[in-house]
Amino acid sequence: MTATSHIAIPDSRLAREANELIRSVEPDLLYNHSLRVYAFGALQGRRRGIGYDPELLFIGAMFHDIGLVEGHRSADDRFEVDGANAAREFLAGHGVTGEALRIVWDAIALHTTPGIPEHKEPEVALVTAGVELDVLGFGYDDISPEDRDAVLAAYPRVDFKESIIQAFADGMAHRPETAFGTVNADVLAEKLPGYEPPNFCAIIRGSKHAN
Repeated sequence: MTATSHIAIPDSRLAREANELIRSVEPDLLYNHSLRVYAFGALQGRRRGIGYDPELLFIGAMFHDIGLVEGHRSADDRFEVDGANAAREFLAGHGVTGEALRIVWDAIALHTTPGIPEHKEPEVALVTAGVELDVLGFGYDDISPEDRDAVLAAYPRVDFKESIIQAFADGMAHRPETAFGTVNADVLAEKLPGYEPPNFCAIIRGSKHAN
């Protein structure tokens, strides 16, 4: 693992083994993205004056997209839930118990659900902040050019925009029903031929209730 000059990667056995696991199963695209999510989330935490557990933030960041990877994605659950379950299993296998398991689970499961993570624990909020900055550019100007450049030098973005959209599509194409009501439906609408997202109002009107 590399640390930028501004953000240190946790140097614990738990963090090292998490990094080794993710490095072994994720392509460079997702691996470097996950490291940037940690770094950008940590920078946002520093900017906001939020105290957080670096180890839990790191685990949340590193596992947040593992549910997109073949061999780690389920048939029926959202990819976010697959990642959350994988992180919880990893932590439990390393003797972590209690609230830490729930916090990391929530951080991963909620990272594509706008409007909720910022009201939860710092680690939950900052995983989403890191994802939003790296994928969507939200908060881009909150981070100094020097800090952004240091993160990108350590964990490069290579053809990231189109590649991450395709990675989302590839990870969800076999379970399109899990995209209902989420931002993921936008990916499938563009990338999955024949996909028509369900309409929430139509479902209400079509229910078996009389009125």
